[in-house]
Formats: sequence, structure tokens, C-alpha cells
Amino acid sequence: MRFSAASTLLALAGAAHAASWTFSDASVSVGSKASEKTVEKFSDADRAKKTITFGYQDTLKVALTTKEGSKAKRPHQAFLVIKEASGLEAPFPLTLKESGKGIVQISHKDLPAQLLTTQSPLEASLILGSTGSTKGSVTPVFDIVVKLDPGHPTPSPAAPLRYGKLAEIHHIFRSDPKNPPKIVSLVFSLAVLATVPALFIGWIILGGNFSHASKAMGNAPLSHALFFGSIIAMEGVFFLYYSAWNLFQTLPVMGVVAAVAFLSGTKALGEVQSRRVAGERS
Repeated sequence: MRFSAASTLLALAGAAHAASWTFSDASVSVGSKASEKTVEKFSDADRAKKTITFGYQDTLKVALTTKEGSKAKRPHQAFLVIKEASGLEAPFPLTLKESGKGIVQISHKDLPAQLLTTQSPLEASLILGSTGSTKGSVTPVFDIVVKLDPGHPTPSPAAPLRYGKLAEIHHIFRSDPKNPPKIVSLVFSLAVLATVPALFIGWIILGGNFSHASKAMGNAPLSHALFFGSIIAMEGVFFLYYSAWNLFQTLPVMGVVAAVAFLSGTKALGEVQSRRVAGERS
């Protein structure tokens, strides 16, 4: 008695483990409004006996009921795959109900051009699968011969997509800005240079205190020299930027000169302010 029960349990476990997705009540029909429909039956064990002729006006329809083991049920995936001899294939999903009943309809426009122009019969297979321990299945079910419209040219297969090295890209940057005409630059340069003698003339007329120069240099010689030199150096930087340098060469030098001018100017102008507070200059 115990041996019989154990054997039964092992047999049931083996049957559950061996369960797979299958189908029943399967048929394929081909036809159009202008022609009668041809219907062929097939099963998971036997292919359709006749090759299906698929005319250019026809609609191919597959109807069946999917089963998990012996129970009608809807799988997660169900496809009718049409494949040519070279291995190129096109999948068409079935529309399924909870009861497992499903259909798929295909016309000529749904097939890739490569399948329409093949000379050998196409093979149709049914693919069923789902989550869980139940095994999926791939079942060849029937063959198809495609008949094209004799009144229209044969569609040409699309050129295969190829990946490869592309041509080198050459970046074209905007050309450097051009300097203004020389005559304009000369006029403005002379106008700037004319301010130098005008400055000295103004000092003479208004009474410039050149007598304080020696005292200023005596009190803070380094600060006054660096401050005055930084002003001259900044003008030199502007000239070099105009004549030869670019912005990346000019900015670092300008930063150094500006730092020297700020530090030395603070000391130099502080010395001048101290003499002004002492009443030594106006």
C-alpha cells in the first residue's frame, strides 16, 4: 500500500514536471473577398497536410486554443513565426483570450519584402511560452508559398543596414577678428600719445609739485617705482595684445601686472595721503 502511494506521487511529480504549452483545435485559413477560403487543420503533433498558397489579395488567419498541459489557458507569449530557408524570420503575435482561444491575421503588406521575394516555401511555426515551470514549445505547423501580383513589380528587399567607419569630421572654427584699418588705428594712437605732452604742459601751467618727487621716492621708493612701472607695463600689455598676443596670452600677464599695481599703489598712495594730512602738499 505504501509502495503504491509513493509510486503514484512520483508519477504525478514527473507528469507535472514534464508539462508543456501545447495547443488544440488549430486551423489555418487563406482567402479573400474575391476567392474562396482554403482551410487546413493542424495540431502540435501533425503539420498541415497541404502547403498553403498565399495570394497577394489573401488574408492568412490562424485560429487555435492554447493549453498548459491538458488545461486550456492563456500563455504570456504566443507568436506565429514565418521563416525562410536562410533563417530570416518575422514574428506575428496572437491575440489571446483568458480561455486560451487566439487568432492572428496576416496580409501581404505585413510580410517583409525579403520574405515576399523568396523562391522557396516559407515555414510557419508556433511559439508558446510563459513564466513558471511549464516548458515552452516551438512547433512547425505548416508551409507557405507566396504568390505575388503579376500586374505589379516585385518589391525589392530593403538594403541591409551596415555599420562602419564614417568620414573624418573637420571642425571649422570662426576666423580671428580682423583689425580695423591702419589709418583709423593711427589716428586714435596719435590722439592717445598727444595726451602725454598735454599732461606735462598742464602740470607746468597749473603748478605741478615736482619738488615732492625726491621726498616721495625717499619715503617709499619701491612702492612708487613699482606703481609707476605697473602703469607703463599695463600699457605695454595692451599694445602687445593689439599687435601680436591673443586673449589667453594677455590675461595671465594682465593679472600679474594688475596685482603689482594694486599692492604697490596702496603703499604709494598711502604715502602721498600722509604728506597731504601733514600739510606738505595741497
